[in-house]
Amino acid sequence: MIFQRATRREFTQSAAGVFIALFAILLTTQLIRFLSEAAQGSIAPEAVVALLGFSALNYIPTLLSLALFIAILLALSRSYRDSEMVVWFSSGLSLSAWVRPVLVFALPLVVAIAGLSLFVSPWALSQSSEYLSNLDVRKDAGQVSPGAFQESSSGDRVVFVEAVADDESYVKNVFVSSVQNGRLGVTMAATGHQEIAANGDRFIVLEKGSRYEIEPGTPELRTLEYGRYAIRMETKEARGIEMTPKNMSTAELIQLDQPVYRAELLWRLGVPLSAIVLALLAIPLSFVNPRAGRSANMLLALFTYLVYNNLMTISQAWVASGKVSFTFGVLSIHLFMLCLLPLLFYRRIAVLSLARFSR
Repeated sequence: MIFQRATRREFTQSAAGVFIALFAILLTTQLIRFLSEAAQGSIAPEAVVALLGFSALNYIPTLLSLALFIAILLALSRSYRDSEMVVWFSSGLSLSAWVRPVLVFALPLVVAIAGLSLFVSPWALSQSSEYLSNLDVRKDAGQVSPGAFQESSSGDRVVFVEAVADDESYVKNVFVSSVQNGRLGVTMAATGHQEIAANGDRFIVLEKGSRYEIEPGTPELRTLEYGRYAIRMETKEARGIEMTPKNMSTAELIQLDQPVYRAELLWRLGVPLSAIVLALLAIPLSFVNPRAGRSANMLLALFTYLVYNNLMTISQAWVASGKVSFTFGVLSIHLFMLCLLPLLFYRRIAVLSLARFSR
């Protein structure tokens, strides 16, 4: 009982430290990326914090899986370096006896990873898409900068405003270029303002101006003088959020029997499955010879993780392209890595037995 508590405490402390370090690196890299996009005008500056939060939620399952793997490696490697494993083997216990304490520690984390991968990550990506959509709606609805040409998110309208009133209630000298029903229209007005209809639709209302319409390829020209002209804004709210396999819920993915959706479902299931397999692989990979270098096992473990992750990516791509079935894609990679487990245990136990015999 004392040993189990001490083992869980060491695993927990190592996992917490590794996760905090990885999470800090993730936040830093994502923050730099979002700030760069905000500086280029791709996203609004006020959206950086929200998008950073959604991005962090999306990557947490992968970070937890990696933190679990590294934590077990660090804890068991320390036992080798401090010769605690010598006492362990002298007591008649084998390396496979570590499987039970590792599983007891890993299973709650694997359940959390599964919940995050199957439900929280898709929700975070969906909320991120909705948030960006709402920002585009606000941008299209007339939040333009005076003296600058601003293109709508749909790319079919350009708005230019010369000046904005001090109270921001209206704009002066408005120029709007748009394409409607195959006709290129240019609308000009002395003043304009924004209105919201009862159903929530947004309009730009122009006053005391003129509109010119031409049909490309023909000499036809239409001229319209008006006192009030309302332009309905094309918003993403009317079209809804663009749904992709990544931001769809797991329940929706299960109902769609198409390769691209099955590939996304394969990845979501693969994250918790790979976490438990990596936790078991960390036991034989943690061996450290105190007389040799201390980084050899960590390099091998890192290589194993990279190979595993790349195999999952390849399997997802094959399922998405229809080259292999969903069932084969789910089982093949994880069963292959599980088959390496007894081989690694056998090799490590054989090496340890030979070392004890030579002494």
